[in-house]
Amino acid sequence: MLNDKKFSIKNLDLFYGKTHALKDVNLDIYEKEITAFIGPSGCGKSTLLKSLNRMNDLISECRIEGVIKVDDIDIYDEKIDVNNLRKKVGMVFQQPSPFAMSIYDNIAYGPRIHGIKNKKELDEIVEASLKSAAVWEELKDKLNTSAQSLSGGQQQRLCIARALAVNPEVILMDEPTSALDPISTAKIEALCLKLKGKYTIIMVTHNMQQANRISDRTAFLLNGEVVEYDDTRKIFDRPEDIRTRNYITGRFG
Repeated sequence: MLNDKKFSIKNLDLFYGKTHALKDVNLDIYEKEITAFIGPSGCGKSTLLKSLNRMNDLISECRIEGVIKVDDIDIYDEKIDVNNLRKKVGMVFQQPSPFAMSIYDNIAYGPRIHGIKNKKELDEIVEASLKSAAVWEELKDKLNTSAQSLSGGQQQRLCIARALAVNPEVILMDEPTSALDPISTAKIEALCLKLKGKYTIIMVTHNMQQANRISDRTAFLLNGEVVEYDDTRKIFDRPEDIRTRNYITGRFG
């Protein structure tokens, strides 16, 4: 794994009011890899993920100390355009969340927001995004039907296509398969492995087998701290911290 650094997180502390949710987090995340965040419920995985494109700005009383850089640019600098940051660092949520509009308009929504109005150009973006998300063949004859009529697995791949439509560099995924059946989960995992050739993927997952199957690096979080972060093979086969070993062998969590 020789990829360049995409994110650099230094001395990150995050508070919700008086609750200290993330404690002195230090991580480098590398481009065109899949990085997994694992750990028990409430350990800070999703909080850390959402801090990478400032989704936590939407939560009142959230306060951040420390530095998060993407491509060596401090994302919490007051000059940063948060909309452009979220274009570059897209997000896919736990529950599939298609907008209440057609499949076509779901995909075209982001490009339109960013100024693309030409129908031919939008057609090309919709097709390319659905192809990249491995769902074009299933949906190409249904583009004008409601996105909310699709199965859960199709909806989630549609949401990935929607994220891809604005040409991001990073895709954040917050437990993207936890609401899906095993067949749909396998399709999303295969898609992630394909997409990492072009995108940096950071995934929160409760499914340790999933992290082991598809991630290049894994961070184990506990009580808001990063206990251990390393090559996934090493984390699962030769963890250095007894807490990591106890978690991945099912002794708690």
